[in-house]
Amino acid sequence: MAEEAPPLVRRSHQTSFYPQHSRWEHQYLRLQNMGQDYIFVRAFVPFVASVLTKAYKGSDDGNGDVEVILGGVAALHDEISWFKKEAFKWGVQLSSIVPQKANQEYCRFLESLIGPEVEYTVAAVAFWAIETIYQQSFAHCLEDDSKTPPELKETCQRWGNESFGEYCNSLRNIVDRQLEKASDDVITKAEATLLRVLEHEVDFWNMSHGRT
Repeated sequence: MAEEAPPLVRRSHQTSFYPQHSRWEHQYLRLQNMGQDYIFVRAFVPFVASVLTKAYKGSDDGNGDVEVILGGVAALHDEISWFKKEAFKWGVQLSSIVPQKANQEYCRFLESLIGPEVEYTVAAVAFWAIETIYQQSFAHCLEDDSKTPPELKETCQRWGNESFGEYCNSLRNIVDRQLEKASDDVITKAEATLLRVLEHEVDFWNMSHGRT
């Protein structure tokens, strides 16, 4: 094990992914964008499944990586069911939604990480970052000064709860372990992948507010 953690490992303990915007007005809470979120989650499923496969092949069984990631796969089933239930409640026709450009590009990016040529460490960094962005954003919506409308509290609690935060910490631990033993080349790829995730998140946020 390296004496000093790689830069990305150190930043994983220091970085807040929460974007600087109105706390309750998160893109996942906007009904007109529910269909875009649903499209993204469906594309997220095969990506997470590929991370699970990479974990099976590329991790130490004693660390429990497979079990942690398998929990994420199972949670996605409930997430898709939730979107369908909410769409029905609010009259959103998911089948008629056309993916917008930012969403298409984000989904293509996820697809590019599925192949066997992508190292487990690189894919794990992307998975950790995406899940952490979800959790941090909704956790902020639950803070006392967030001014979150009461009707959105349940939605915020779904992804901003402490259990999901603990799950994200488990993913961070996986990332830290993998980066500690990764080659310089893999660390460089992981750094670039993290930046790509953040860029796509910003584009998705701008899309949800009608910005280009």
